[in-house]
Amino acid sequence: MSRTLSGMSNHIRITTFFQHAGIAAVLMFMPVIASGVTDAIFEIGVIVASFSMAQIVSEVYFGRLSDRRGHRLLFIRAGLAACTIVYALHYFADDAHTLLLARITAGVATGMMIPALLAYTYEAGTHKKKVASVVSFHALGWLAGIVAAGIANDTDLIFLASAGLFAAGLASSARLSDTRPQKETAPGTIRRVITNNKFLFVALLMRHVGAVAVWTVLPLILTESMGAKLWQVSVVYVANTATAFVVMNLMAYRIHVSNVTKFKAGIGMTAFVFVGLAIIDQWWQAMPFMALVGFTWAFLYVGGSFHLMENNPKSTSTGVFSSTISIAAVIGPVAAGAIALAYGYVAVMYFAVIVIVAAFAVAVRIPNAGSRAVPAE
Repeated sequence: MSRTLSGMSNHIRITTFFQHAGIAAVLMFMPVIASGVTDAIFEIGVIVASFSMAQIVSEVYFGRLSDRRGHRLLFIRAGLAACTIVYALHYFADDAHTLLLARITAGVATGMMIPALLAYTYEAGTHKKKVASVVSFHALGWLAGIVAAGIANDTDLIFLASAGLFAAGLASSARLSDTRPQKETAPGTIRRVITNNKFLFVALLMRHVGAVAVWTVLPLILTESMGAKLWQVSVVYVANTATAFVVMNLMAYRIHVSNVTKFKAGIGMTAFVFVGLAIIDQWWQAMPFMALVGFTWAFLYVGGSFHLMENNPKSTSTGVFSSTISIAAVIGPVAAGAIALAYGYVAVMYFAVIVIVAAFAVAVRIPNAGSRAVPAE
């Protein structure tokens, strides 16, 4: 590569920051936004799930295409440009059907760029430990997006703020060098990636089904049952993203355990989060448990994605990793809607605990062979 991470790191950080800020500004508040166009909890679940349903295909397809073409920047810029337009058009979605269409289109657009940018970041790193620091701007972007939405405090303005963040990311991507990694053209690559990492993907899927089910109802619990305002909901989520940012940076310089161990720990510890959220009765009491979510997410995201990129074609494997999260984000909201309708919001928390304990049982079967800790310098 013509320029190393030391020369491009700030531009990659900024692009990553704006990419995820734009996604988070809308995604975290979509249950509340959807409740403004429909009163049916099941329809809210479907609208939330539609975004991830579109991402499932988009991330796998464009992730594989990025490896086959050996061209990351094309997909990064195309995705950011598409998101700028699509998220601005969300402003005009004033009924359930048009909001559903907008979320599907947004899922396709975001899926174009996510695997390519993560692979680009990893490939640019001459010192792999520093890549975790760059990836931490994923979490910082989520923090900023949530804060921006809280400041806007208006569901319509959130869409315009999100579009502006994507536009800033597109401008930042102009400073990235157009690198061309080796093409990965072998047939059957997606199947081999899934087969060779089946326990990782199954554990990730199960964990995220439980987590997304909770994220679907948590904003409603905070606002409807505990009287939280939109900015207070954003404060709760900031505890999550701020912790993830700090922990990812600690991984770059202080935490030196294997990537598989990080992933397993992140899966298992998530169960404690939802036990805590099931017993709170004030909105601010959610904050320490959301901080724990940030801790566990940092471990499983960095551990899982880095393990895959060390041992598989990078954009293809991260595309499957991201699409697995998206599959869970389809199942989770639908499950949350059905469970909440039948048994109430708190039952969703207990469902998440059961699913995540089962996910940890699967994760312990992932072999440590081929996984290594980020070396200290």
